[in-house]
Amino acid sequence: MPISIGELTIPDADYALTFVRGSGPGGQNVNKVATACQLRFDLAGTQLLPLRVKARLRALAGRRVTDDGSLLILARNHRTQEGNRREAEGRLTALIEAAMVEPKLRRATRPTRASKERRLEGKKTRGGTKAGRGKVRFDD
Repeated sequence: MPISIGELTIPDADYALTFVRGSGPGGQNVNKVATACQLRFDLAGTQLLPLRVKARLRALAGRRVTDDGSLLILARNHRTQEGNRREAEGRLTALIEAAMVEPKLRRATRPTRASKERRLEGKKTRGGTKAGRGKVRFDD
């Protein structure tokens, strides 16, 4: 079933879901049932995302990107396959939405002359205060 992110829809060919046995809630049942969800998104091969978004997604994902260029998400917080599947898809959607936000360009600014003067005046005042804390000497 395709995953929708706003107006964007990830086709089934771009991701694969597998269920594995995982350490998580489930009691003794956890050793018998494969409920942990492993979502593998083909980041390198997808035509859905522009190159800049892919680069930002790769940076955001960090160690979750494998050597073959796929993004691996492991969800095992729920006792059911359905709950873990929804969590994995939610995490993928959140990552892609965060990567789609274009970062603002920082424009370098310079301090004004008045702010420089205020800073220097403050330094002089502070220096005078500290100089007055020294030992008092009586010169005869």
